[in-house]
Amino acid sequence: MAKLRTVFFCTECGHEAPRWLGQCPACRAWNTLVEEPQGRRAGARGARRTAPGREQAAEPVRLADVAGAETLRWTSGLDEFDYVLGGGIVPGSLVLVGGEPGVGKSTILLQVAARLHAHGEGTLYVSGEESAAQVRLRADRLGGGAGDVVFLGETELEPILERAAQLRPAVLFVDSIQTVYTAAIEGAPGNVSQVRECAARLQRFAKEAGTAVFLVGHVTKGGMVAGPKTLEHIVDTVLYFEGGANLDHRVLRATKNRFGGVDEIGVFRMTARGLEPVSNPSELFLGERTRGVSGTAVVGTMEGTRPLLVEVQGLCTKTTYGAPQRVATGFDRQRLALLLAVLEKRAGLAFGQLDVFLNIVGGVRIVETAADLAVAAALASSVFDRELPGDAVFLGEIGLGGELRAIGQIERRLAEAARMGFAQAFVPRRAVPARPPQGIRLAPLDDVRGLVEALFR
Repeated sequence: MAKLRTVFFCTECGHEAPRWLGQCPACRAWNTLVEEPQGRRAGARGARRTAPGREQAAEPVRLADVAGAETLRWTSGLDEFDYVLGGGIVPGSLVLVGGEPGVGKSTILLQVAARLHAHGEGTLYVSGEESAAQVRLRADRLGGGAGDVVFLGETELEPILERAAQLRPAVLFVDSIQTVYTAAIEGAPGNVSQVRECAARLQRFAKEAGTAVFLVGHVTKGGMVAGPKTLEHIVDTVLYFEGGANLDHRVLRATKNRFGGVDEIGVFRMTARGLEPVSNPSELFLGERTRGVSGTAVVGTMEGTRPLLVEVQGLCTKTTYGAPQRVATGFDRQRLALLLAVLEKRAGLAFGQLDVFLNIVGGVRIVETAADLAVAAALASSVFDRELPGDAVFLGEIGLGGELRAIGQIERRLAEAARMGFAQAFVPRRAVPARPPQGIRLAPLDDVRGLVEALFR
C-alpha cells in the first residue's frame, strides 16, 4: 500500500497547504490549519463516483429541454420550518442544520420526519450519536406518529447509502455529519477530510436519486459549523438554530438558501411535546414588555422578508470603575460605541462617566442599522430617566453627523407596527412614505438632536 501524503487543511476556508503555517495564506485566519492524511485506501468500498443504483455517468443536456423547472416542494406541516426553507422541502436538495447542543436540532428533524411520513412521504432517520432506544424515547415524548419513522443506527457512509438506495426515501436525515465516516478516506470521523468527502458524496446521492438530505452539524465556540468552511459551500441551504437554554423559544435562521430568501427566520416555542411554530413572533417578543420605566423602546426590524417588532432596553448608570463599561447583548458593540459618540457630540448627552448597558429582549440579535434610532431613544430615555411613549415605535439609521437616514421597506415595518396596535412612529423625514398605513401617526425627524428635543425638551 502506497504511503499517504500528509497535507494541512484550513478549517475556516478549506485551503490546502503542504506544511503547517501559523496563518492561512487564503483567508488570513490564525491557527486554523490541521494535519490530515490525503488519499484513498486501496480497494476501499465507496470509491465509485456515482450513487448506489445510478452507475451511469451524466450526459450534457440543453437547459431548455430540462423538465420540471417549477420544482415540487414537500410541506413538512410545520409552517415556520417551511417558511424558512422558502415554501417547503425541495427534492434533491442538501440542507445543513447547525446549532448548539440541546437547542433542538434532532427534535425538529424527527418532528419533520414524522409529519412527512404521515403524509405518505418515505423518510429514513440515520443517527450516529444516539441508539434506537434513545431516539424511541424522544419519539414517545413527541407523539404525532414519530414512532413510525424508519430508523437506522449507522456511522459508515457506504451502508447508509446502500440502505437509502434500497428504501428510496423522499427525505434522508443524517444526525450528525461529524459522526459519519467513509472507508475510502483515512482518518477518524469528524476530521476535515472525512466531513468534506462524506458531505460531497451525500450531495451526489441527493442530486442523482432526487432524495432531499438533511445534515445535522455541530458548531464551534464561535457559533460556526464545525469542520471545513467548504461544508457550507457544498450544501444548498444552511439553517442555524438560535436560542439559549434559559429561553422557551428558538429561532431558526436561513443563512444560505438556493431555493428561497436569505436571513429568513422561523420562531418556535419549546414545549414538552417538541417545538411548536409561533405564528406571530412580534407578539411573542413584546409579550413581557416593560411598562412604566425609562430606557425601553420598540424597533421594527426586518428578518429576511418578515417584519419583526422587538424591545430594546438601555441602562445608563454612574460608573464605579476608572473606565466606564460598554456592554451590549444582541447588538454590535462597535455600533453601540459609534452611537454613543454621536449622541454626545450632536445631541449634548454626556456618557463619559456612565456605564452603558444595552439589551435586545428575547435573545434576538439585530445586525441592521435600522435599529439605531430605537437604541438612541432608549439610551436617552435612561439618561433623562423619563419614560418613552408606550405606543411609539422608532425606525431609522443614524449617521456620524447626527442626521437620520432612510431605511428600506419602511412601509412593511409601519404596517406591522400598526397591526400590533402602535399609534405613532418616529421616522427619518426623508423616509416618510407617501401613503402610510392607517391607524399610525408619523413623527418625522431630521437628526438626533430633534429626537431628544421631541421626547424630553
